[in-house]
Amino acid sequence: MTTERPLAVCVYCASIEGIPPQYPALAAEVGRQIADRGWQLVSGGGRASMMGTVAAAARSGGARTTGVIPRALVDLEWADHESDELLVVDTMRERKALMEAHADAFLALPGGVGTCEELFEVWTAGYLRMHAKPVVLLDPDGHYAGLIEWVRDIAGRGFVRPEAVARLVVATDVAEALDACAAPVDLSRSQA
Repeated sequence: MTTERPLAVCVYCASIEGIPPQYPALAAEVGRQIADRGWQLVSGGGRASMMGTVAAAARSGGARTTGVIPRALVDLEWADHESDELLVVDTMRERKALMEAHADAFLALPGGVGTCEELFEVWTAGYLRMHAKPVVLLDPDGHYAGLIEWVRDIAGRGFVRPEAVARLVVATDVAEALDACAAPVDLSRSQA
């Protein structure tokens, strides 16, 4: 008899302090609901801001957490030594590769340029069929509205294929976003 391992969701989000309180609250809700579903969390391995909040909330609910952090950021982002598994790597590229390898789905919460960079990398890799994992953007308050509008605009100009735009699932509430993380990806909508 084989036991299927729980779904592991990689969450990208802000690690900067001083952001409006609704964003750490959103991260906490994501962590709680990941735990409620019996899933695992993969994160950037920091304990600051939203990144730390999502991991702490997931662990509080019983979820296993894996954090991946570059040595140079251990002190800057206050490494989450409470992680069930904390992987310390040398570079950001190694960090992203390990996060991707440990994840079954990717979920981006509101964040800054680092979050956008991570989102665009896994979104592009999915579109190019380098992975068949869901890529989901949780945007309950229009944080990414301008970005999505820009992507649709350049798609309209022919720079992005409609299939690439369709590869990203945009959700407005936590349950909807997590449902999308568990949904199979329609690879007929992706092409290189």
